[in-house]
Amino acid sequence: MRWLLAFTLFSLALAGHAATAPVAPVATVDKVLVEKSQRRLQLISQGKTLKSYRISLGKQPLGAKLREGDLRTPEGFYWIDWRRKSEKYNLSMHISYPNARDQAQAKAAGVKPGSMIMIHGTPLDDEYPEWFFHTLDWTEGCIAMKNADMREVWALVKDGTLIEIRP
Repeated sequence: MRWLLAFTLFSLALAGHAATAPVAPVATVDKVLVEKSQRRLQLISQGKTLKSYRISLGKQPLGAKLREGDLRTPEGFYWIDWRRKSEKYNLSMHISYPNARDQAQAKAAGVKPGSMIMIHGTPLDDEYPEWFFHTLDWTEGCIAMKNADMREVWALVKDGTLIEIRP
């Protein structure tokens, strides 16, 4: 009977300790950094990289987006401003392109700046498996990721997060 009492007290002590043990806070992503030349997207919290992912870019990856239809991924500072589930690309998060600088440059050139630049997943296609897209620059200017990576980014990055896209 003493072993039962000892076991019960030990169990209560462990349960009490577990309930008061500090829980490590989940870091908040305060910036998304895209380095086009490295084909890398990083999630940043207080200046430190939390996670890094391989990405694909527009079919014309060199240089900043200048106009609608140029197949380039923009460069500059933007915001993740909304998101949706996409029939074609699974999950997608909208980048606030064009910003004021992009609009002014397009207006000066007499062209439309374009829009609907997203971070999104990869199509589910029987003819072209996901790995096929992973090493190509295949989008029309968006930033694409493997679907598992996109699910992580979707969960960690909130609307209103700053995104910097570097050459």
